[in-house]
Amino acid sequence: MKNNRWENVIRIGLAILLFLCLLDMPYGYFQLVRTISTIVFIYFGIDAKRKGDETNMFIYFGLALLFQPIFKIALGRTLWNVVDVIVGIWLLLGRRK
Repeated sequence: MKNNRWENVIRIGLAILLFLCLLDMPYGYFQLVRTISTIVFIYFGIDAKRKGDETNMFIYFGLALLFQPIFKIALGRTLWNVVDVIVGIWLLLGRRK
């Protein structure tokens, strides 16, 4: 029960960070969000693998690759905003096991 509660807190926190990317923030904020997102998505991907949920495992690892800060994927500000909103909503409405 406690583990699920923390997972929900992490999901909500990350969604808020992604929604804040819609504002005019300094570049360092976006780098921080990318790093935090990558760590969270890797953690959730490993947890999904442990639970045998291959679909979510691939989604989380795919998101970790998309957000990873080392080899940046240049989508442009507008497309990144769309991605941030979609992923943020998905985190808020996603399944919680």
